[in-house]
Amino acid sequence: MIFGRVKPLDAILATAEKKSLHRSLGAFQLTMLGIGAVIGTGIFVLTAEAAQKAGPGMMLSFVIAGFVCAVAALCYAEMAAMVPVSGSAYTYSYAVMGELIAWMVGWALILEYAVAAGAVSVGWSGYVVGLIEHTFHMDIPNFLTRGPYDGGVVNLPAMLIAALVTWLLVIGTKESATVNAVLVAIKVAALTLFIILSVPVMNMDGFSPFAPLGFAGISAAAASIFFAYVGFDAVSTAAEETKNPQRNMPIGLIGSLAICTIFYMLVAAGVIGTVGAQPVTAGNIPIAQGGIALAPGSTELSAQCAALAKAGTEAVTCSKEALAWTLREIGWPQIGNLLGLAAGLALPSVILMMMFGQTRIFFVMSRDGLLPDFFSKVHPVYKTPHVITILTGIFVALFAAFFPVGILADISNSGTLFAFAAVSIAVIVLRRTDPTRKRPFRTPAIMVTAPIAIIGCMYLFWSLGSDTKLMFVAWATVGLIVYFAYSRNRSHVGRGIVDVAEDDAAVPPQPVPPLPGAPTPGGKDA
Repeated sequence: MIFGRVKPLDAILATAEKKSLHRSLGAFQLTMLGIGAVIGTGIFVLTAEAAQKAGPGMMLSFVIAGFVCAVAALCYAEMAAMVPVSGSAYTYSYAVMGELIAWMVGWALILEYAVAAGAVSVGWSGYVVGLIEHTFHMDIPNFLTRGPYDGGVVNLPAMLIAALVTWLLVIGTKESATVNAVLVAIKVAALTLFIILSVPVMNMDGFSPFAPLGFAGISAAAASIFFAYVGFDAVSTAAEETKNPQRNMPIGLIGSLAICTIFYMLVAAGVIGTVGAQPVTAGNIPIAQGGIALAPGSTELSAQCAALAKAGTEAVTCSKEALAWTLREIGWPQIGNLLGLAAGLALPSVILMMMFGQTRIFFVMSRDGLLPDFFSKVHPVYKTPHVITILTGIFVALFAAFFPVGILADISNSGTLFAFAAVSIAVIVLRRTDPTRKRPFRTPAIMVTAPIAIIGCMYLFWSLGSDTKLMFVAWATVGLIVYFAYSRNRSHVGRGIVDVAEDDAAVPPQPVPPLPGAPTPGGKDA
């Protein structure tokens, strides 16, 4: 049953074979593409989360997460080069491991995209609210800018940006490649300026103790920080357009991830060495003296942070705009405001791409009969899949309104890790079942690389919080119920309806075209 109902790979590839893409990308271009796709939201909004989980040890967390991404990317690249069509990990799984696994991967990708869009919306809110408060010297009430877990009632700015992006996607407003390139440059420039201003004034005392919560804390932070790396599959899906992909793909993938890891470690070092990054504890008792670190995203942590703020001893782990807050603390308030402005300008495009990716996955699943046809309805005027876009927007706005960024990022990571593990398994399976098929890129040392990728994804998944894992299990259970109650009986493959070719003409006009340095429908700029 699990490996039955495999969608014929030849049918999936029929369209791709009609397309002849010019091979023009070298190792340097791939590396730059990867850096543009990876550096983004995660480092802006999850630094405080990582510090609360690992303290200064979060520097090692970046290395662990980057390594798992690298081996997963090499597996992803082989599948992306073989099956260069829409649907990403869902399509790959359908072609190799059958409908049930494909359904579960697609169901997990809903977590990846929709919840991640909510996480970025919350991150955007933190930076924009901080920018407004410090620029205009005003205090916006927390109950309007934070969810219940963060000591507020509802995060209205996060809801508003999610609603705005939904509206833009419905009307089909296009974002040019030039604008996207400028936004990527703004993010990279902001982080570079942060490093230039913070690293030279580091105090090594901030690095001790390095791992206050032990290796378990470092692992937990790595599982959260994974959010800061995802987007590397933008490189993986460029295999068709790469000169000598067998040589250049590994260079581009590993090179971009290595550079991003160094970048992230320097940012983390700047935070740790200037304002410190020790976890906030109950009663503010040091961990060395028996203090208990409070869980990120908990009401207890929010209450303790409020107490610290009243005492005038705020911690970076309490900040909703960690990097801007750090610059203000070390004497660069205006530069901190500029960094907040950079985040405010750049992050909405990330939300837009994530929500677009979500609607694309829904559309492909609906086209396969696994979801109702109305999910793929196209607006008569705007020519966009408005029904599923609005539905996605409602859920993203609700996630953003009531949950903190760390919890949302972890839930998103659970779906992403599941999907990447499935792709890594699919590569091994397809090597055995279809060894003669043309592979523009072959994963090096597949019997070593793929198992490491699978184990790495499982390790990071296991390092997530117990609440996150339970939520993923609950989500997967709901997915199985929906599959057996509805999708299995309506599946086109199950009913013997298999197209000879999946023509992209069947897909509604994309409201956002593929952008250089932006995530493809298989990934996100995190």
